Amino acid sequence: MIYLQLFLSYLKIGFFGFGGGYAMLSLIQHEVVTERGWITASQFSDIIAISQMTPGPIAINSATYIGYTVAGFWGSVVATTAVSLPAMTLMILITRFYIQLRSNRYVASAMSAMRPVVIGMIGAAALLLIFPHENSDPNFIDAWSWVLFVATLCASARKVNPILLIVLSAVAGIAIYA
Repeated sequence: MIYLQLFLSYLKIGFFGFGGGYAMLSLIQHEVVTERGWITASQFSDIIAISQMTPGPIAINSATYIGYTVAGFWGSVVATTAVSLPAMTLMILITRFYIQLRSNRYVASAMSAMRPVVIGMIGAAALLLIFPHENSDPNFIDAWSWVLFVATLCASARKVNPILLIVLSAVAGIAIYA
């Protein structure tokens, strides 16, 4: 039964989570933390941090991790397959007509109209991570998190190597929270 719940939850996320992994975060959080209660808000924050650092799309990485947390190895296979299935199916179907669809003014207009929605979904995901739901655990965001965020943002604006920023942030996190 848990495999079917995982499959249906991540299939829904895959179908309605257009705009990339960051836009899907609010859907994932709603489904796995608020609706299903499979993980807590603080665990979700940790999973997002880990998913950002590992290679691959954030939605697939988080599906794999949450699936494993909920139902072991096969849970991770089911969740990862379900979240990937809608996009893979659409790409197979659309690839054949891509050149024709790209130049169609209605399709181009629809894609342009989706941009603000995607930006809003990314913003909603950020707000969900910063301000946890009132019925959930207190989030991991504290004063040191803000200091690290601002320092990393400033360094990134100065074109510091992203790998160096990740390593320095990890060292700072270990030094502060260990």
